[in-house]
Amino acid sequence: MSFLSVSLLVGVVVLTGIIATCTVCLTPEQVRNARQNYDSRLSDLAPYLVLAGVFFVIRRFTQGPSQRISEEIGVEITRTIYQIEGLFVEVIQNATPEFLVPVFSGFYMFGFAFLLVAPIVVYILTPAMRPLKELLVAYILNYAAGAVFYTFFVAVGPRIYVTKHVDGLMYQFYPSTADLTSVVSENTDVFPSLHTSLSVIVLLFAWQTRHIQPRWFKITAVVSTGIVLATMILGIHWLIDVIAGIALAFACVFLASRIVRVTEDRLSEPQANETEAV
Repeated sequence: MSFLSVSLLVGVVVLTGIIATCTVCLTPEQVRNARQNYDSRLSDLAPYLVLAGVFFVIRRFTQGPSQRISEEIGVEITRTIYQIEGLFVEVIQNATPEFLVPVFSGFYMFGFAFLLVAPIVVYILTPAMRPLKELLVAYILNYAAGAVFYTFFVAVGPRIYVTKHVDGLMYQFYPSTADLTSVVSENTDVFPSLHTSLSVIVLLFAWQTRHIQPRWFKITAVVSTGIVLATMILGIHWLIDVIAGIALAFACVFLASRIVRVTEDRLSEPQANETEAV
């Protein structure tokens, strides 16, 4: 399959997953209310959507320069990681039945893209807007931190560093996926695992909003767990990368809630002053 074919396949699978999720998780009343208040909700979200869009455009165009800077000043830490954890990834890879490898490959390729987009759609159609604002800020913090870590710390995954013990299973089963992953990341984008951090970020927000969307939390729990396990089962990340990714997720969610709270308080001050003046 060509790069275009793989991209289209991912897009179709993700779109299908989002439609199915909205059908299962959202009530007709929630969708109707969201449509009726579309203008005001979009206006309320606009600053966060614009900020996220600008950030990811900048990140996309600075990825190359960041990689070159990393090659000059980055500290190589793969050997240190290997000395600390050894062949843990080999153990978990050998313990995984072969028939599950395509399943975990699907989690890694399709599940991650689904988790990146689906919560935005789900939250924009639910009454509370605060979770979506915090989620967008957490996304920005997550990838900003990842850019810093990937610039200053250079590491490759176990499938590259210990090829005699760990296999790159996804690329063996689906070689064409290598073209897609190479566009969005480098082989040295390892520590921490941003697949893990983003998955856990979405899971944490799903937990916080479980009283509003209980079914969404269950879906997220399954998909995020599958992605985190897949990063190691497929030989892409070390256990230390995963642990660092989980820690990064908690930090991003914590900081995002504070940032949004301060921002919302400041935005509400002029309105409160105008009301008092009247």
